[in-house]
Amino acid sequence: MTTINADPQELAKFSELAHRWWDTESEFRPLHRINPLRLEWIDRQARLSGKRVVDIGCGGGILSDAMARRGADVLGIDLAGKALKVAQLHALEAGTPSVEYREVAAEALAEEMPGRFDVVTCMEMLEHVPQPASVVRACATLVKPGGWVFFSTINRNAKAFMLAIVGAEHVLKLLPKGTHEYAKFIRPSELAQWCRDAGLTLQDTRGMEYNPITQRYSLSGDTSVNYLFACRRSE
Repeated sequence: MTTINADPQELAKFSELAHRWWDTESEFRPLHRINPLRLEWIDRQARLSGKRVVDIGCGGGILSDAMARRGADVLGIDLAGKALKVAQLHALEAGTPSVEYREVAAEALAEEMPGRFDVVTCMEMLEHVPQPASVVRACATLVKPGGWVFFSTINRNAKAFMLAIVGAEHVLKLLPKGTHEYAKFIRPSELAQWCRDAGLTLQDTRGMEYNPITQRYSLSGDTSVNYLFACRRSE
């Protein structure tokens, strides 16, 4: 019997908030605000139109939906069933083309559909699972040779603790308290090693910053808190 690489408390936390995924002023407001940045960065490198994409840890489908609207054929997967139902309902109501959702673990899908996707995205998810390296391996298995894999997560250092937990959860209240656990944050060097071990080559990295005065997010070269990786599987 395969052990599922998921934290039941994390799944419960996101299931509790499932009905609020598409409320742009809810706890998920930051995801709605950063989504255009993530989408443009991914699309610029992977050229989403006409591509087969799997979005791992898709939650309520904010990124999945946006990639489908860029012309990709998208499968969003998650283990939080309530969030997936919200994603499916939104796709029906919005008439989003070519997006579907499944409740399945990344590792299980990798066994079922190895090398079947042009693009794999795994955003804001690695810091919520017990074994992130296992998810990275699954992503590398799912993507075709030469295909793209995108990750985003949070660095582990004092600055990240102050900004991502103290600042975002307690001071600015951008996120509910307890959204993140510092011990689960991932240094870029650690993620880079897991990527190399899985046969992925790092192509580009970006930081993501928030300006509390303008309340705007931007991509930058500063990876000290939130950061994104673009990788390719060798041909």
